[in-house]
Amino acid sequence: MTTSIAAHPDGRMAWTRQNLLGLEDLSAPEITAILDTARSLKEVSTRSIKKVPALRGKVVVNLFFEDSTRTKTSFSLAAQRLSADVIDFSVSTSSVSKGETLRDTARNIEAMGVDVIVVRHKSSGAPHLLARSVGCSVINAGDGSHEHPTQGLLDLFTIREVMATRGRDFGNLHVAIVGDIANSRVARSNVHGLIKLGAKVTLVGPSTLVPGDFRRLYPGVSVAHDLDALLPTVDVVNMLRIQFERLTSAAFPSVREYSRFFGLTKERMARAKRDLLVLHPGPMNRGLEIMTDVADGENSAILSQVANGLAVRMAVLYLCVGARGDRR
Repeated sequence: MTTSIAAHPDGRMAWTRQNLLGLEDLSAPEITAILDTARSLKEVSTRSIKKVPALRGKVVVNLFFEDSTRTKTSFSLAAQRLSADVIDFSVSTSSVSKGETLRDTARNIEAMGVDVIVVRHKSSGAPHLLARSVGCSVINAGDGSHEHPTQGLLDLFTIREVMATRGRDFGNLHVAIVGDIANSRVARSNVHGLIKLGAKVTLVGPSTLVPGDFRRLYPGVSVAHDLDALLPTVDVVNMLRIQFERLTSAAFPSVREYSRFFGLTKERMARAKRDLLVLHPGPMNRGLEIMTDVADGENSAILSQVANGLAVRMAVLYLCVGARGDRR
C-alpha cells in the first residue's frame, strides 16, 4: 500500500493509512499528524457529554488474544467517545478454541460489517497478517515482543505535552528507556518514534536484558548498563516492567539485586535533574523497577499517560477509518 502525507485546505496534515501496524513504518510527519490530532481530541474527555459523532455508524471490534486492562478499556472508551459501536470479542468462547485460524476468525468478523479490528496477539506479526487478509482497518494493540504502537504514541504525546510547557522539543531531549528491553514491544515502538522525532535515546539495564546488539538493530541508539552514571544526563526516563512471563531463563540473580541497580528510587531521583520526567507504561511492579514515592511523586506523568492514551487512540481510530473511507 502506498502512503503519503498531503495538506488539507485548512493546513492540517492528512493521514492516508487505513492501518496502524507499528511506528517503524511511519515517517516523522505521520507520527506528528497523529499527535496533533490527539491534541485536538483530548478536550472531548473534559466535556460534560464526552462524545462526538465522528465515527457514528462505524463498528470497532476488540480482538484480544492476550489479557489486557488499560489498552482494551482505552480502545473501547476511545471508540465510544467517537460514537462508534464496540464489540469485545471473547477468544475463549469463540471458534478459535475449536481450532479456527486467526485469518478465518478475522474474515468472519469482517463479514459482519466491521470497520476496525483492534488486535492484540502473542505472536509478532499477527496484525500484519490480518491487514493482508481483510479490507477493514487493522490497529495493532501489541504483537508479541514486536511493537505496541499506540503505547509508543501516547508516550511521545506525553513527552511533547510536558516539554512544550518548558519550551523544548524532541530535538534537544535525552530519553532513557530502562529495564526489560529484550522482551518489550513498548521499548521498540518508543525507540522508533523517538529517533524519528530527533531525540537522543539510551537503553539501560543488565546486559542480559539490554544486549549490545541493540546498537546494530537501532542505529543511533546508545546502550548503557549503569543507571547511576547515566541518570543525571537524561531529561526523560521511561521505566519498563520486568516481564517475568516472557523470561525463559534467569536474567538477573534476584529481584532484590535488580531493584538495587536499576530500580528508580527516591535516592536516585536526588541525583537526577530536578525536572526529570518519569514515565511507566504499566502495569507497575511497585518496589521493583519503581518505588511508590517516585511513581506517585511530582516528577511522575504516569496517570497523564493513561489519560493521553485515550486521546491518542481516538486519533488513531479517527484517522484510520477516515483514510479507509477516502478509498471507497
